[in-house]
This record gives sequence, C-alpha cells and structure tokens, in this order.
Amino acid sequence: MRSYGQYCGLARAVEVVGDRWNLLIVRELLLAPARYRDLLEGLPGIATNLLADRLRDLEASGVIERRLTGEGSVVEYALTPWGAELREPIEGLIRWSTPLMSRGPAEGDAFRPGWLALALPALLNARVELRRAVTIGLEIEAEFFQLRGTRSGFEVGRHDGCELDAGVRADPGCLLGLAAGALTLDEARALRLIEIDGDESVVDTVFGG
Repeated sequence: MRSYGQYCGLARAVEVVGDRWNLLIVRELLLAPARYRDLLEGLPGIATNLLADRLRDLEASGVIERRLTGEGSVVEYALTPWGAELREPIEGLIRWSTPLMSRGPAEGDAFRPGWLALALPALLNARVELRRAVTIGLEIEAEFFQLRGTRSGFEVGRHDGCELDAGVRADPGCLLGLAAGALTLDEARALRLIEIDGDESVVDTVFGG
C-alpha cells in the first residue's frame, strides 16, 4: 500500500480506499455480497487482473472479506462491519454529486439500476423524515429492489420477498429527480413517468416532499 506519510485521518483513509475502482467496488457490495463475476459485470471498464488486485488490497486492509456459499463451493465477497461504515461517506459523496448528475449522462456512459437504487437513500435521508416504517418495491429497468424507510432513515437492497406497502415502476431519471427534489410526484404523474401499485399515500410520503 502506498502511503502519503501523513498522520492524518483523511490521508490514512485515502490510502485504503482512494485507489481507482476501490470505492466503486464498495458501492457494489453495499447492495449485497457478490461473486467475482458479478463484480466484474457491475464494474464495466475494469480489467480482470485489476479487479483481482483491488479485491486483494481491500481484503488485506480489512474492508472486505471472502465467504463460502453454496455448501462451501462458491466464493463471494462481502463488506466487513468496518467496511460497511463506508456507507455514510459514500452517501455524502452521492449527495455532493447532485449538480453533476443533473447534467445527465455523457455519451457512452454505462448505467446499472443498482447504482441508482443505492443513491435513493442518500438523497432521501437528507430530505425526508418518516413517522412510521414503510417499504416500497422499486422496479428499475426490470430489476427489483426494496426501499425501506424508518424513523432512523432509508436503506435499499434487493427485494427479499417481504410484504410491500406499495410498488413503483419509473424511469431512472424520474426516480433520481424525485429523490433529489428536482421533480414533484404530481409532475411525474402528469407526465406519466411513474406507475404506482398499492398504497399511494406511502409513495406520497416518501417522494412527495
């Protein structure tokens, strides 16, 4: 590991996660543990040998760990409890990126629904306070997630089959605009950018602010 030679918390942190791709690997694992090939698919543009190097470095630093699944026959990577604490600074960077994201994608930009799903709690946590727990199913380009909100904030993950209060199908740009407060739910409805199943008042509570 390269060192800045500075006794500074930021310098120490950047030594661990500042190399190219490291934070994006953490981004993928914040949604769920993943196998090597899943990470390779979720990180378009990364070379196979570079991904292997980055995983080795992050494991050595204690950010991620390897687990055996499928009766011990399949290796998957997961965040350690310490690594999972990166959620807060990553969500802060996502909120900070709002002016950049408002410009829209550049030509040739890749997109994965999971990236948007991870951004939603980051944006909603800064704007919405709930009085009761709610769970909304999200269909983003044929992938399914669940957005759970409590008084403590929002979290997102792959849909685990739990009972939902409502379901939402919407264009990624629509969901991003709603979560950031750049688009109102009434506007999205009027433009037919969103479809809602179940309790619409729950969706109003989360996205209508």
